[in-house]
Amino acid sequence: MTERPTSQAVRDVLATLFPGASIDEPTRLTGGASRSTWRCAVDGEGLVVQRQTPEAAREMALEASVLAAAAEVPAPPVIAHVVGDDGISNLVTRHVDGETIARRILRDDRFEAARGRLVGQLGRAAARTHRIDLADVEGVPAADPLATTRVSLDELGEPHPTFELAFRWLDDHRPPDRPPTLVHGDLRLGNVIVDESGLAAVIDWELAFVGNPIADLGWLCAPAWRFGSPLPAAGLGDRETLLAAYADESGVDVGLDELIWWEIASSLRWGVICIMQASRHRSGAVRSHELAAIGRRTCETEHDLLLALEGRW
Repeated sequence: MTERPTSQAVRDVLATLFPGASIDEPTRLTGGASRSTWRCAVDGEGLVVQRQTPEAAREMALEASVLAAAAEVPAPPVIAHVVGDDGISNLVTRHVDGETIARRILRDDRFEAARGRLVGQLGRAAARTHRIDLADVEGVPAADPLATTRVSLDELGEPHPTFELAFRWLDDHRPPDRPPTLVHGDLRLGNVIVDESGLAAVIDWELAFVGNPIADLGWLCAPAWRFGSPLPAAGLGDRETLLAAYADESGVDVGLDELIWWEIASSLRWGVICIMQASRHRSGAVRSHELAAIGRRTCETEHDLLLALEGRW
């Protein structure tokens, strides 16, 4: 891959897709480390272009196939996956109106009605994700988040007694496994688009994997993604409402103990990710104040784990 994307490169991709169309100047949006995200209007229609960066661990063509299969979840409609003249992958989707910033969704008055619906909508969206035919997303890797987290922590070589305590408890109390499904892998506020009526789309499918579906529900309920709210289900409501909506859509009953096991596993996973992100900054691989700040959240996650494990031995 060549240099990082530019607005002209985005325009070139859109001009290839829509020859002769009127293309507005693209505007860069906030995005993750594995892609840059641009919004643009083509003949007055809003589109989003995501461009892969060298740090990406997975080819964007695979995410395009996942997004297409997830249309009914809902997810943004896919227009095309295009490799530009510069060799960089581009994923082009229709723009979905709404908000993605979690703190606004949790606090702004205009989302008051949406907040009353979102827990149930997220439960149903997870269920729809988990019934996607795996044949439609061939190539998505299988994964066990807990096993991957164990390997990652060992490779870091840092002592974290609280994390070791959590690993021991999780190993001793692991619930029976479930048939593997497509898992979003990062289902939380911040990776959904919300409008005044509720859930408009689930976005950022780059971490999708094939594995235990309850991993999505546990991640959604992890303390890190409550953004200061005391409510366990995405900072919006209770676990029972989430599980009832999931069961209603999927026909699959999930007990509270199983959900909480995955909640604890998710906190542990996030804690190790915090260390990994900070180590990228410290090593000089990616110099970033944001990555350094994420590293400071490691101790916050250790505190969350100690509170979650209290009384469970």
